Amino acid sequence: MSAQIEALTDLGELIASEMQDAVRKYEVRFSELTLYAERDAIVPLAEFLKRDAACAFETLIDLCGVDYPERGRRFEIVYHFLSMRMNQRIRVKVSTTENEPVPTLTGVHPSADWFEREAFDMYGIGFSGHPDMRRLLTDYGFEGFPLRKDFPLTGYTEVRYDDLEKRVVHEPVALTQEYRNFDFLSPWEGITKDIPGDEKATLNDGETG
Repeated sequence: MSAQIEALTDLGELIASEMQDAVRKYEVRFSELTLYAERDAIVPLAEFLKRDAACAFETLIDLCGVDYPERGRRFEIVYHFLSMRMNQRIRVKVSTTENEPVPTLTGVHPSADWFEREAFDMYGIGFSGHPDMRRLLTDYGFEGFPLRKDFPLTGYTEVRYDDLEKRVVHEPVALTQEYRNFDFLSPWEGITKDIPGDEKATLNDGETG
């Protein structure tokens, strides 16, 4: 075991022992430490990681959502923290559903503000206690959550400027062809017609046609 892996393992054991009610498990993979935490304990865990002398993870680098529709708790929120003092990084993951909000980290890390708004906008993940839980990237009147796996590639509405009404209007997407269903096959699979040029590959008595 390398010194780096050993140090991360020791750190994971320390955090798990000190925050037993918050940390379900931890693992070290690819020289990175990941904590799997209880959703409702994310705030005290973040406070511990920030203020404990052995951790000193004072910077929230990033927060993002991930969608796993096949899971009972389909959403995973992934936090990345940085300790400049210790020159270490750590990842924390919590799971939730679309009806169970995650406590906001804005009281511990103000930088979580827009990260959480983005996760709400893209996935519909709620954050309880957030001071301004509004969409961040999509337009006013936008329907649905674009990064969910079941969100159609065409969206539900389209936005255009109407010259007659002299304003921006939202309209349901109207497609002349069906673009929403994909079989993810190669473009060459399922072809029933001969492709121009195929005759050149036909061998006839040792000669190309």
